[in-house]
Amino acid sequence: MEKHTDNVIDTLQEFTSKPAPDVVTPPTALCSEVALFRILLSGDWIYQASPLPTKFAKLFASILHGIDGEHFLITPVEKVRVEVDDAPLLIVDYVKDEIASGLTLRSSIGTEHSLATLNHLQLTDFGIYLPLERGLWGKLSRACYYNFVNEFNLPDDEEADA
Repeated sequence: MEKHTDNVIDTLQEFTSKPAPDVVTPPTALCSEVALFRILLSGDWIYQASPLPTKFAKLFASILHGIDGEHFLITPVEKVRVEVDDAPLLIVDYVKDEIASGLTLRSSIGTEHSLATLNHLQLTDFGIYLPLERGLWGKLSRACYYNFVNEFNLPDDEEADA
C-alpha cells in the first residue's frame, strides 16, 4: 500500500512541477449583429420586445460588459449585443464604507457594486455617472442623485457660475 501511495505522490509532484502551457483563448465571436436585449432609461431590461423579469436581468447583468461604448453579454462561448438607452445600470441607493472609504452601490435590479473612489465620476447635464466593473457605468436615479449631491456637496451648474 505504501508503494502505491508513493507513486501517486511522485506523479502529483511531477505534474505540479511542469510549467503550465500557454493557453491563448481566442476572443468570443459575436453571435448576431442584432441586439437581443435592450436596457431602458428606467433600468428595465427588454428581451426581444418583452419585459425581462428582474431575477433574469440580475443574472444577465453579471456577464454584462462595456467595450468601446458598446455593451455585450459575454460567456466563454457566446457574445450577444445589448442596446442601452443611457447607462446599463440605474443606481438607486448607496452606502458609504467608512473603513475602506468607498461606496457600495445598489442598482434597480438588485445588483451590488463596490466603488473605491469618486475620482472618475462623470457629472453631466443628464446626471451623475459612476464607473463600475467590466467597463460599465451606473447612473444615479433621481432620489439617489439628490442624496449624493447633498452628501458630497457637489456644486450644481448655478452654484458653479456664481
